[in-house]
Amino acid sequence: MATKQGMCKNCGSLIMFDDRDDTCECVFCNCVFPSAEAADIMANPDGRVFPNEKFEAREGTHHHTTRVFSDENIEKAVKRDKAGEGNSSESKKNEFEVSPNDVKAPPKLVAIVCATAAVIVLLVILIATPLYNSRMKLRKDITGEIATVFDGRINVDVTEDENGYPAGYSIWGQSSQNITVLTNDEVDEDTAKALFEGYCDLRADKLGTDDKYSKVEMKIYCENGIYSVSHSSSDTEAVLDEGASDKDAEEVGEN
Repeated sequence: MATKQGMCKNCGSLIMFDDRDDTCECVFCNCVFPSAEAADIMANPDGRVFPNEKFEAREGTHHHTTRVFSDENIEKAVKRDKAGEGNSSESKKNEFEVSPNDVKAPPKLVAIVCATAAVIVLLVILIATPLYNSRMKLRKDITGEIATVFDGRINVDVTEDENGYPAGYSIWGQSSQNITVLTNDEVDEDTAKALFEGYCDLRADKLGTDDKYSKVEMKIYCENGIYSVSHSSSDTEAVLDEGASDKDAEEVGEN
């Protein structure tokens, strides 16, 4: 057995065929014609016009044909006159070319993915909404009585702006465990600790817990610096940073 090279008489594609086969079939245009003719066209392609007619693929045929893409073969074979080139431009699309439109997920898979995403989003909403509502309710309850923490100790502006943000303090965290206080008064260590204890008592009462300290942290921006107050395993600690500038206090007020 020997493999020979030829050219399709219909579309001009280069093909390979078994020398034992009397006919060959082009896999690109499905044209079936004598193998000897394919070899003759390959040997003498000059001036040949390729009609590019459409042929239906035949079942049960297994002619071994393929396109050869070497520069040498293409240069030798593709010598056509203007009429031939005009016809070739109308040849059908390469049936082996894959475009993005050919790569599509099955509708069932798309539906499953969309349904799964919708369920995940719904679960996130169902979990996050109660947590958010709980956090906002706790903050509102604390804010309603926050003045009791400051009364008799320091002067703090507890009024709120049009957006509901307090002027002299800020509370944040999932369980309102963080609070920042702004005052123009001088504050000593004992007062700082008293403010911390007062806030922890108020928060614990609104939260309904006996663990009143529970990671609570307080920062007090005052005339003489910034106090950082927290509770360790043994006692409440108030640390003063005397290097705080007026700019720090201004930024807290803006927030």
